Amino acid sequence: MPYIKKWIDSGETYTVRYGIGMLMRLFLDDDFAPEQMELVFSVRSEEYYVKMMQAWYFATALAKQYEAAFEIIRDKKLDKWTHNKTIQKAVESYRITDEKKEILKGYRIK
Repeated sequence: MPYIKKWIDSGETYTVRYGIGMLMRLFLDDDFAPEQMELVFSVRSEEYYVKMMQAWYFATALAKQYEAAFEIIRDKKLDKWTHNKTIQKAVESYRITDEKKEILKGYRIK
């Protein structure tokens, strides 16, 4: 985890992306803690690859840690593009129920 925090805080596009990817792969199951989600949420970048990784992270979190991830969507904490891309990726996922997909669709930002 100390390395992941360092990577996410680096400010380097692909290093940040890698750090978020490691959180997604290693810490959304048994080792999940809500503050890890805050690490991803706190990243502010206009870089496409960082924003796409954030969307991928939150879409995966919606599949694995729905309640915690849904708070981010419900409260519209992400920028518009990342928010809507997260919902798009979640709706396209086979790991999220149709009922949850319908709920998520209602949270798209126009």
